[in-house]
Amino acid sequence: MTEPKSHTLQVPGAVLHYDVREAADGGAPPLLMIGSPMDASGFAALAERFGDRTVVTYDPRGVGRSVRTDGLAESTPEMHAGDLHRLISAVGGGPVDVFASSGGAVNALALVARHPEQVRTLVAHEPPLAALLPDRERALAAVVHIRETYDREGPGPAMGKFIALTSIQGEIPAGFAGLPVPDPAAFGFGDEETDEEAQGDDPLFVQNLITCTHYEPDVAALRAAPTRVVIAVGAESEGQLARRAGHAIAERLGGEAVIFPGGHAGFLDARSGMPGVDPDGFAAALRQVLAAG
Repeated sequence: MTEPKSHTLQVPGAVLHYDVREAADGGAPPLLMIGSPMDASGFAALAERFGDRTVVTYDPRGVGRSVRTDGLAESTPEMHAGDLHRLISAVGGGPVDVFASSGGAVNALALVARHPEQVRTLVAHEPPLAALLPDRERALAAVVHIRETYDREGPGPAMGKFIALTSIQGEIPAGFAGLPVPDPAAFGFGDEETDEEAQGDDPLFVQNLITCTHYEPDVAALRAAPTRVVIAVGAESEGQLARRAGHAIAERLGGEAVIFPGGHAGFLDARSGMPGVDPDGFAAALRQVLAAG
């Protein structure tokens, strides 16, 4: 695999930055690795373990190097799907394989519903589709409370609430707003997350939190698509919101979620400082799923 080469792509409302790691053997289709609000840098460890594949990563609109030009406060899964459609067209048109994490998995489901011809296999890892949960009203209310905390108190308190929500095992309690809040630093989030003077266009809390978690996939379109859709969840995420949502969408699609090593961010490596990481095991599991298609 070559060193990543960076490119830019003009799309409606944004200028996207993406990176291509070329593989000498061009037999397999490109592998697109996407997240949200995670940018391309978060996939470095996983990309390193796929040296035999051409790997494409990118910064979603409003994140990292990708600048928004539309002046809007929020990005929707449909907007991201449009960006991904144009990105795939720019790197050859597809069909590609896609590994999508968290909010990126939500956006990838929107992509496949609209442009299934561009994706051969989608591995959607822990999409936080709170709207699909049996306790959806409490889950969505908790998400709104986090956004309101950001608006009132800044990113530090909001991150504490966010970690509290994503760490709950089981259904979200009605009294979520009164739960104890953990220290974000214990989870690898530094001083920049506690700066109450941070800009109001935060990629997580402002741009994507509400639109991502409240999104309801077009299940009929996904089931009719020629794309092979595999829902993956983390072995160490038992009972957590994103894993429960993964099981919920897998059931609606008529299948079962595949268990991957690690937690929600299991594809990261030790440099991330995040718990529940197993990049070697994660890459092996992803290879196995992709090969089965």
